[in-house]
Amino acid sequence: MAAAISSQSMACTRLESVFNECFQQSENTRLLGGAAEPFYQPAEPEYDLHLLFYREDFFASALHEVAHWCIAGAQRRKQVDFGYWYAPEGRSNKQQKSFEAVEVKPQALEWYFSLACSYPFQISVDNFCDSGELPDTRCFRSSVAAQARQWQFHGLPVRALQFFESLADEFKTGVDIDSLNFEAEALA
Repeated sequence: MAAAISSQSMACTRLESVFNECFQQSENTRLLGGAAEPFYQPAEPEYDLHLLFYREDFFASALHEVAHWCIAGAQRRKQVDFGYWYAPEGRSNKQQKSFEAVEVKPQALEWYFSLACSYPFQISVDNFCDSGELPDTRCFRSSVAAQARQWQFHGLPVRALQFFESLADEFKTGVDIDSLNFEAEALA
């Protein structure tokens, strides 16, 4: 187990380096692990860098937070946590649907990033039903896959494409966007 943790930590260090090489100078933003919870902190007068924190040394958390950052426009990147709300476990059905609507694009991008570095991607609905079971995710999985295919045909957002290509180069996966398969069944 220690080897897996060490290997994940080393992969996170590589991922941070890729992000920081891509965006620290051009976007004044740095990716950092080790946080208790993921968080985005826009630059402040006493610290002139925007900071994007991911949870502990969880590789998937880093990919997910970068996906949110790649989607956030200039105004959102001026707000703490991009101005998003977060409701913890125990969301109502309405809150869960709102969460899923906001998560379609980031999770589609996270899927791209996972493929670029050959890391397994898992859909995340981040909530349990009263029974302790996960909610039905078929509709959400379908939406994530549809968004991924839309980007495949119309192009990724600029920062996302830069990060995807840099990840593929760093992790030597040689993936080509046109050859990727984004089917909802792959997310089951």
